[in-house]
Amino acid sequence: MLTLRAASATDAPVIRDLLATAALPVDDLESSEIDFVVAEQAGTVHGTVGVQALGNIGLLRSLAVSPAARTAGTGTALVDAIEAHAAARGIRRLVLLTETAAPFFMKRGYALADRATMPEALQDTAEFRSLCPSTATCLAKDLRHD
Repeated sequence: MLTLRAASATDAPVIRDLLATAALPVDDLESSEIDFVVAEQAGTVHGTVGVQALGNIGLLRSLAVSPAARTAGTGTALVDAIEAHAAARGIRRLVLLTETAAPFFMKRGYALADRATMPEALQDTAEFRSLCPSTATCLAKDLRHD
């Protein structure tokens, strides 16, 4: 059974390995305040996703699922979990940059956004400044706050 939980400090090496295997940025993980969620089954972490809170906007970071857990709904479960976590923290909008996963996120309600018009707090992140190329697709989703 797949369990979703907040990542702990002991998960850092496996998160880094998952991201590196998926060719996602790892250079700023220690210097950025990123909340990670992990998907675990039988004591093994099979996926992760993070959110970097910047006031009431969040930068969705680093969705990665191990090859063994792909096509099993792990990615969708992780995105649902990080959206709920972000909303609980008062984040009203999630933004992400992707080179490969735009269709996945668009199926989940994310829409194309103009990277150049994103708030300064986002523009100042390493992800926007240097880690993701200018050709990456920018997507955004407003979160519900009931």
